[in-house]
Amino acid sequence: MNEIPPDGLQEQTFYEQVGGEETFRRLVRRFYQGVAEDPLLRPMYPEEDLGPAEERFALFLMQYWGGPNTYSRHRGHPRLRMRHAPFPVDSAAHDAWLKHMRVALDELGLAPEHEAQLWKYLTYAAASMINTAG
Repeated sequence: MNEIPPDGLQEQTFYEQVGGEETFRRLVRRFYQGVAEDPLLRPMYPEEDLGPAEERFALFLMQYWGGPNTYSRHRGHPRLRMRHAPFPVDSAAHDAWLKHMRVALDELGLAPEHEAQLWKYLTYAAASMINTAG
């Protein structure tokens, strides 16, 4: 049960603070524009159309940051390392992933504190996906 603080205002989630679904969809759409042209990352996406991967990632990020739980309702627990295990993710893939994410994040024009919080998570997540030396 959500309790309303004494001042009568409910605290907004990060998801709400940054603009909700539209913001996360813009972030992920721009990110995948970079991935589509990246010779290292593109082969990691077996689907011809990046649309399904874009949708899954957008739903995951929205849920993680306090939005709807659509991702879990459709896909279950995120299990990110397990889902990425079939793909060799080395330091070069990590760096390429972060390069495209940095461009996408910069284009959002978030408040500095929101940008820093999101970037901290993204860099942590990218590092945790490395599963191959190199």
